[in-house]
Amino acid sequence: MAIDDRCGDSEAETPLLLETVDGVVNFKGRPVLRSSSGGWKAAAFIITVEVAERFAYYGINSNLINYLTGPLGQSTVTAAENVNIWSGTASLLPLLGAFLADSFLGRYRTIVFASLVYVLALSLLTLSAILPVTTSDDGQVASPQLILFFFSLYLVAVAQGGHKPCVQAFGADQFDANHPEERKARSSFFNWWYFTFTAGLFVTLSVLNYVQDNFSWVLGFGIPCIAMLIALAVFLIGTWTYRFSVRGDERGPFSRIGRVFIVALNNWRTTPSAVASEEEARGTLAHQGSDQFSFLNKALIASKEEGKVCTVDEVEEAKAVLRLVPIWATSLIYAIVFAQSSTFFTKQGVTMDRKIFPGFYVPPASLQSFISLSIVLFIPIYDRVIVPVARAVTGKPSGITMLQRIGTGMFLSVISMVIAAFVEMKRLKMARDCGLIDMPNVTIPMSIWWLIPQYVLFGIADAFTMVGLQEFFYDQVPSELRSVGLSLYLSIFGVGSFLSSFLISAIQKVTGKDNRDSWFATNLNRAHLDYFYALLAALSVVELSAFWFFSKSYVYKTRST
Repeated sequence: MAIDDRCGDSEAETPLLLETVDGVVNFKGRPVLRSSSGGWKAAAFIITVEVAERFAYYGINSNLINYLTGPLGQSTVTAAENVNIWSGTASLLPLLGAFLADSFLGRYRTIVFASLVYVLALSLLTLSAILPVTTSDDGQVASPQLILFFFSLYLVAVAQGGHKPCVQAFGADQFDANHPEERKARSSFFNWWYFTFTAGLFVTLSVLNYVQDNFSWVLGFGIPCIAMLIALAVFLIGTWTYRFSVRGDERGPFSRIGRVFIVALNNWRTTPSAVASEEEARGTLAHQGSDQFSFLNKALIASKEEGKVCTVDEVEEAKAVLRLVPIWATSLIYAIVFAQSSTFFTKQGVTMDRKIFPGFYVPPASLQSFISLSIVLFIPIYDRVIVPVARAVTGKPSGITMLQRIGTGMFLSVISMVIAAFVEMKRLKMARDCGLIDMPNVTIPMSIWWLIPQYVLFGIADAFTMVGLQEFFYDQVPSELRSVGLSLYLSIFGVGSFLSSFLISAIQKVTGKDNRDSWFATNLNRAHLDYFYALLAALSVVELSAFWFFSKSYVYKTRST
């Protein structure tokens, strides 16, 4: 059985009375009928494996800081840095996974291989939790156990690196962008994709974190392993409904885009008048984006080193990729803010009153479920109410542009950080008033529900920015690089996690000098997370201003909104 989502017989003839889909084939390399392939029927199988993968990933990520500070005995700062470094690595590895998928393996094979690695990693992680914790004379966890745990943890990151950029791109590939109804469905796909996996995430944070905190970390790591096995089986069953993109005979996208930059660099002395003369000689029509990055137009002229010229389409393709850079860079502060929900937000909750009724306490990490819940409740409203109304006003298929959607979420994240700062100020005041400053293990008489507004607002911000970034980086790259496009979106949060770790380390050193309590003191009653949240709010305002500046001049690809 020849399964290949990168190649096929594009010359195969199809019956005239049956509508086939151009540019795609089935798993045997044959033309596919629109009525029996792709669309939501295929997307359902793909979404299933994504839900299981997110269930596994967030089952680890959401409560990792408590595992590190609990069974592994690390300090809050060290644990937060380890969480950020691991999250950053897991979000950057998709760049490698996407490159392998788009250049060699194809998305389907990459998803299958990554899922198998996931199962192996989760099995080893479960094994590390089964082994009894042994400590040395100085109270440190024994090295062999730490090595097994962190090896398993980073193997999860490797699996996610192959899985994450390909699954969503492969799901969106099931909708034909040249068909009016399917193109509209594809825009909804990104909304419902996020809705579905967030609903699964809500279960993760509500149930799995409770199991980890109150029953066993072995079960907490083992259940996601079983879920991944089942999801992989479901994904393979759906093979007969999938559409696989056909790869053309031309040079690969990396080669084409790289060559544009090389030829333009070789022609750096070429004058604009010479480029204009060349365009006029070719009869090249003005392109909407030709005025941007005009130095790349020099690739239209043959250089002595290269000999051959680049086509106008190749130059515009390179410009499309380059235009993504300012948007990518001005989204990094949002990613730093995003990293706090699974680290310091959770540690705040540990110090607060978590009792629901006698004998039942809310796991602090479970409050992240309110992010998921707000997304689950808001996305249907956005897709079924806000988008149709906006569509009627603007005439755009998606209602508002992708960049407008991203910017709206960034604005809401600023408000979320401001609220978080005020709540933390109240928590610290309560600790002082009750004389609990030096009693970090005593519960502060302030309900954990005070944290809900910042979580809910953060969830609504995600529904705007996260979904907007996913659709933007999928839609605005060349079609052959869509896995890479989504990996660029993921890399925002990878770099953001590293920046968060660097920022925490820098602030720790500056504010902890001369034996003073730093902003991130292990005793949170003497720390100043309120200052940190206020700083993030200020940085977010600067980021939003820069994002707005670059968004004004952004030129969308043809047929984008």
